Amino acid sequence: MSGVGVLDKAVVILAACVDGASLAELVERTKLPRATAHRLAQALEIHRMLVRDTQGRWRPGPRLGELANAAPDVLLTAAEPLLAALRDATGESAQLYLRRADERICVAAAERASGLRDTVPIGSVLPMTAGSAAQILLAWEPPEAVMPLLPRSKFTGRTLAEVRRRGWAQSVAEREPGVASVSAPIRDRTGRVIASISISGPIERLGRRPGERHAMAVVRAGQRLSGL
Repeated sequence: MSGVGVLDKAVVILAACVDGASLAELVERTKLPRATAHRLAQALEIHRMLVRDTQGRWRPGPRLGELANAAPDVLLTAAEPLLAALRDATGESAQLYLRRADERICVAAAERASGLRDTVPIGSVLPMTAGSAAQILLAWEPPEAVMPLLPRSKFTGRTLAEVRRRGWAQSVAEREPGVASVSAPIRDRTGRVIASISISGPIERLGRRPGERHAMAVVRAGQRLSGL
């Protein structure tokens, strides 16, 4: 809590409405007096931070999205110099991936300037069924989010268990022939995995056990981007 009473209560109200809440549910979830919860919810509704659904329950309003879209992406801003440093330290192209349903998207990259390299342009959409970054984005997900993908995947549930155990993933010719990669998780402040940081390059340079050479550097980069 910040110590600013009204603000703290308003934030509690907003959090309680993520999945929708009636007044009774607000009181139960926030432990605020009924009159206080009602007054604050109405005020947040006036400012479009809450809206009412067809059942009269409060839900997050459009103003929250507008404010979020206006803010710079903290992760992407911080990732740019770290990806460049990771590329320079390993000599391989570095990427940042986010999951979108059954796909992953490259949202930032630092490419090797010359020589044989694995180029993944920003905006590239890749499958969640192959590659070390996909392994990272799935390894800490609940079983119900993983099991539908495993029959189509080039890795197994045993692979994902090993990724969880050691804290990083590697792949060799899994996503693309001749390409190897190493990836590590980026976590939010609660510890949830929200992204994957990776390096990738030709097998002939990275070898068939790329994690032995580069896992530590990739893991450290992921740790530095975690908790932002």
